[in-house]
Amino acid sequence: MKQYKSGQYISQGYYKSFQPVFINKQLHVDNMEVLHLLSQADRELGRLDMFSKYIPNIDLFISMHVLKEATQSSRIEGTQTNMEEALLEKEDIPLDKRDDWEEVQNYTKAMEWAIKELEALPFSSRLIRETHKILLQGVRGERKQPGEFRNSQNWIGGATINDAVFIPPVHTSVPELMSDIENFLHNEEILIPELLKIALVHYQFETIHPFLDGNGRVGRLLIPLYLVSKGILKKPILYLSDFFEKNRKLYYENLMIVRDKNNRSQWFKFFLVGIIETAKNGIITFDNILQLQKQVDASVQKLGSRAANAKKIVDYLYNRPMLNAEKVSEIAGVSMPSAYKLIVDLERLDILKEVTGSQRSRVYVFERYLRLFR
Repeated sequence: MKQYKSGQYISQGYYKSFQPVFINKQLHVDNMEVLHLLSQADRELGRLDMFSKYIPNIDLFISMHVLKEATQSSRIEGTQTNMEEALLEKEDIPLDKRDDWEEVQNYTKAMEWAIKELEALPFSSRLIRETHKILLQGVRGERKQPGEFRNSQNWIGGATINDAVFIPPVHTSVPELMSDIENFLHNEEILIPELLKIALVHYQFETIHPFLDGNGRVGRLLIPLYLVSKGILKKPILYLSDFFEKNRKLYYENLMIVRDKNNRSQWFKFFLVGIIETAKNGIITFDNILQLQKQVDASVQKLGSRAANAKKIVDYLYNRPMLNAEKVSEIAGVSMPSAYKLIVDLERLDILKEVTGSQRSRVYVFERYLRLFR
């Protein structure tokens, strides 16, 4: 670690770009603080992963984890959509907010697609490019080469390249730098802990900034994708965007410390603290979900002959905790008058809450459940 050199700044005439070294090489870690945090992170991830094994219908809850990640990761990029808005249909979103809403939806689609593709496609540059293509489909970045590595210089921070905070490597070196990441990920001769491997890959990806747009979101997506691909997590239930958003200044500072001071240990410590905190919060969320589920199941049983239909609605709400009367009618397979009776029952049991305040086009949310993800 002491002899590590992250790269060098290279003059490109009127600006200097940063050229990182390749990472596909043996890595020796002797920082005891890093090793201590690594041990703790492994333990917390193991505890979190246990929920995948013991909650029989965990897939019901995963979409909400993905949705929370989509809103938080997009928020780092300046998108303002919150979880409640993300759950609405497109036609219910005001025109001035639709671009933000679509970016969040694309993030969700990209994550779900990538997780599914991991079953057949290895964790690779191809997977990263295809995920990026979905992310930018039909939104503000659609003219910025979706699914393709950049063919021009980009920069981070500042209105122009002259006042940029950081300038990534020249575009001509992007393919070989990304190929180096891929080789590193699949190099079985490099025996380093997987969490440090993905920490280093995330740093390197953000340093390369291989796309013209969407680098931050794709870079954050890589973390759960890698953990699932390696079997560290059975399901995609850990996302660091919330931690990065809350510690945004520290996040950027720790990335720059690697580049400017060749201090990889500090980045590893920050990343592992993020894993530990996020896993602990995930465990609390799942515990709370299980408690809520018990309370709700007990309440629904009191509905007698209507309990079976109410249970169908509740199961839908765990996956998507916002609906209208038409959706209730469709899920339960009942007439509209019966749907309204079901809604009244669920409101009385404090499962549904009307949020529009209007008499027409009413929307109901599973507020107690949604609150667990805020």
